[in-house]
Amino acid sequence: MMDQNRPTTVNLPIAGMSCGSCSARLQRLLSQQEGISQANVNLATAQANLTTELPLPTLIQLVESAGFSVPTEQVSFTIRGLSCASCVRRAETALTQLNGIQKAEVNLANSTAHIEYIPENVDFDQMRQAVQKLGFELLPTGSENSPEDRAEQERQQHYADLKRRLGVGALLLTAVLLLDHGAMVGMNHWLALSTQTNHLLQALLTTPLQFWVGWYFHRSSLTLLRHGATNMHTLVTVGTFSAYLYSLLVVVRPELLQTAGLEPAVYFETAGAIIVLILLGRLLEARAKGNTSQAIRRLIGQVPKTARRLQGTEEQEVPLAQLLPGDRVVVRPGETIPVDGLVLEGLSSVDESMITGESLPVSRGVGEKVIGGTLNGQGALLCRATRVGQDTVLAQIIALVRQAQGAKPPIAHLADRIAAIFVPVVFLLAAITFGAWWLFGPEPALTRGLLSGVAVLIIACPCALGLATPTSILVGTGRGAEQGILIRSSAALETAHQLDWVVFDKTGTLTAGKPVLTDWSGTAADLALVAAAEQGSEHPLAQAVVRHARQQKLALPKPAFFEALPGQGVRAHIGTQEVLVGSRRLLTTAGVDIAPLTAALEPLEAAGKTAILAAVAGRAAGVIGIADTVRPGSREAVAALQRAGLEVALLTGDNQRTAQAIARQLAIVHVLAEVLPGEKAAEIARLQAMGHRVAMVGDGINDAPALARADVGIAMGGGTDVAMEAADITLMHSDPQGVVAAIQLSRATMTNIRQNLFWAFAYNVLLIPLAAGVWYPLFGIQLSPVFAAAAMGLSSVTVVSNALRLRRFRPQV
Repeated sequence: MMDQNRPTTVNLPIAGMSCGSCSARLQRLLSQQEGISQANVNLATAQANLTTELPLPTLIQLVESAGFSVPTEQVSFTIRGLSCASCVRRAETALTQLNGIQKAEVNLANSTAHIEYIPENVDFDQMRQAVQKLGFELLPTGSENSPEDRAEQERQQHYADLKRRLGVGALLLTAVLLLDHGAMVGMNHWLALSTQTNHLLQALLTTPLQFWVGWYFHRSSLTLLRHGATNMHTLVTVGTFSAYLYSLLVVVRPELLQTAGLEPAVYFETAGAIIVLILLGRLLEARAKGNTSQAIRRLIGQVPKTARRLQGTEEQEVPLAQLLPGDRVVVRPGETIPVDGLVLEGLSSVDESMITGESLPVSRGVGEKVIGGTLNGQGALLCRATRVGQDTVLAQIIALVRQAQGAKPPIAHLADRIAAIFVPVVFLLAAITFGAWWLFGPEPALTRGLLSGVAVLIIACPCALGLATPTSILVGTGRGAEQGILIRSSAALETAHQLDWVVFDKTGTLTAGKPVLTDWSGTAADLALVAAAEQGSEHPLAQAVVRHARQQKLALPKPAFFEALPGQGVRAHIGTQEVLVGSRRLLTTAGVDIAPLTAALEPLEAAGKTAILAAVAGRAAGVIGIADTVRPGSREAVAALQRAGLEVALLTGDNQRTAQAIARQLAIVHVLAEVLPGEKAAEIARLQAMGHRVAMVGDGINDAPALARADVGIAMGGGTDVAMEAADITLMHSDPQGVVAAIQLSRATMTNIRQNLFWAFAYNVLLIPLAAGVWYPLFGIQLSPVFAAAAMGLSSVTVVSNALRLRRFRPQV
């Protein structure tokens, strides 16, 4: 974005201009827009040079309204130094204020920044400098490590630093506590110290604790202070220094307090305990957060670093990056398949569970596809690479998961808005608390006011608010990927739990999409002759007959004569016999009496199956029933959706009778039949206009408009790339039960997010008044800052731990 109060020069790349009239029309539209003082559109360079006060998203909308587009790029960085939700808000604001950045989303849970930008206007150095001013560090993507690996390295370094500081802090605090409360354990019997000496020793021990151990908080606070900003660390810094400096004043100039009639008590142990307890909470939080991105790191870890390339007859072990499409790759038993490919030689079972979620290995032989990152079984394979690098299925899965984890669902915006004002409001509440105790509280009023003010500063926790949504999204989408459910955006994850209608395309989704011979009323010998006659036809129904006969191990003789009769069937001579396969008209025209076939014919037609008649040597031989069979798991999926309170509909271009036959098998009440491909999106829109939240499940190119139009589009794994691109959720397998799992995952994740947000809000709403001393007049309760620190540390750990429960998600079908 840009400064909206000052004209800025912006260079926008423009896509879609084909002639001079395009550039002239766009220039005229931009020049007439209020807020743009100058506009020059250059067709040759495909750029618009603007002097404007308008923000970048508005400019892009203007260009798109004219029928053109502004190409943008997306990039992810690791961002170091985030501590709470207000840090996230400030980092996002700093980035989006740069000229050329359209959108920036910072994730506190995995310390990443996802940025959509125009390269012509902004570069990495500008982004780095923008966040550096706030005390954060943006790490470039130049290394071979993935963003998840870099984030994990950062987490481990952070964890080690916390552990070191915590160890030193705990030792120093133990000594301070012994000095302060030694009399309780009889220490005064063997070490008699004057009050002044005791306080001085406490000051000496607390000083390194305050400055070195607490530097973890103070460094961030001071950096932000130089820019007039605050965060959670500022609360800790101000709270601990208040107790520390007050205590130091007691040690150095106790007469000042005695003159004022105040008790010269010290609170070094309070300052130290706050730092140590919050560091402990941070340590536990860092440890828990390390588990939130395990799923995507496990996916990345599936890819081997090298591959065996076959050059002539020689095997060469080469880095994976050197493989090209067309290379032949040797995969030995037990090895991970390095790239997507086609099997040229060999037969093996392959464990594809990391990609599809299917637990059982699948057989892969010559001519069949294999997926990079899957585990080869006992057989050796020779494969030809078809997709390498970022084009592989696994790379695209990882990219989709990152995209979903980096985006914010609508439910997160409330927490963001609160986080933006949270710290200033807490400072105000702490000041009011201190003033109220000092003016109206019982003696010692100043001490009570100080302790209550510090307790308010310490107990307030914007961290829990900042972690509530992203940790659940991180774990939920990662768990989905492990189950073969790829969620393109966190908004889709949120919307899916609100669905009340699920519309299935029939062919290839609830059915196998492949005609299968289901019935034959004649003898096996006649079926062999019928299948032999059909061998010469390429029609899908004929192929279904041949396929079934071969599965039954029937011998199929070669016809001496074959003729395809368009619209009727086929005629063939096998030995001395003429075989007719096709319609009633074909047989009756040939003089065959079809009356004996009527009893078998009528039930097939009533069931919506395709009925084919056959005659051998002039006699009626039998009726073939062919249908697109219901997929395994379809009945269970539909039943599970209906039990969950969703309406299920069948959408198909087939005739009403065929559609109703399939619907009866699946217990589907709502049938939308004879719908042309171009009308599917309109049917979805019609349901939406009635107030329904609709999911569309499909797999074909003709489903893409409906998938895009639905509130949530779900593409089946065996479908086309076009369908998957239009969908919000992609199932890596063809089992319709994956739809149930996706909706259950959405509901589980949203429930988890609500629990986190409830805890984060309830924690602050209930405990800040307690820390302020609201209940003191009624119950005499005044919360110690030490307990406030413990509660504050526990709040973030609770949120992250609750999110980690999603790792145990199992779909119930």
